[in-house]
Amino acid sequence: MTTYNTSQIADFMLAKSSPELGDIISNLKLQKLLYYAAGVMAAIRQDVNQPRFTDRIEAWTHGPVVPAQYHRFSQFGSGPIPPVEGFNFDQFRPIDLQVLDDVYGFYGQYSAWKLRNMTHEEAPWLASFEQADKTISLRQLIDFFVEERWSREFGPVVKVDRLMRKTIQDEEAKESFC
Repeated sequence: MTTYNTSQIADFMLAKSSPELGDIISNLKLQKLLYYAAGVMAAIRQDVNQPRFTDRIEAWTHGPVVPAQYHRFSQFGSGPIPPVEGFNFDQFRPIDLQVLDDVYGFYGQYSAWKLRNMTHEEAPWLASFEQADKTISLRQLIDFFVEERWSREFGPVVKVDRLMRKTIQDEEAKESFC
């Protein structure tokens, strides 16, 4: 299984945005998209040793944040982050690209504030925000996105489950023999 760095995932999300159509991404929205990408992939992989990406996710006041990416884009304040031009989508495995497309297609439709409010009702943020160490663990993501999201027929998780789970497992089995 491939683990990506958060810059790759953030740049993917920014490359998908279309400001000319009103599809803008602020730092707040980007942080929530990174959280949902990590959560959906955690639900698919269900392996605490195989995170979606290496940087930690923390429970901040306005929801989940990947600190490294938050600081990377902090110069934009609450304004829009420009799209990434000429992004190389081929750096992702096809199966991971489909997951990211599904995450962006579903969660990207919501405003930054709507995503913030959604995360404030979810177990990973709720539990971690009350801790001294505000890190949202991979185990929390797996437990929440498997138990809560899958059972509600919610968003890309079900689509990924139905269409790709076997493909992902087959592909990973092939990789383990290489």
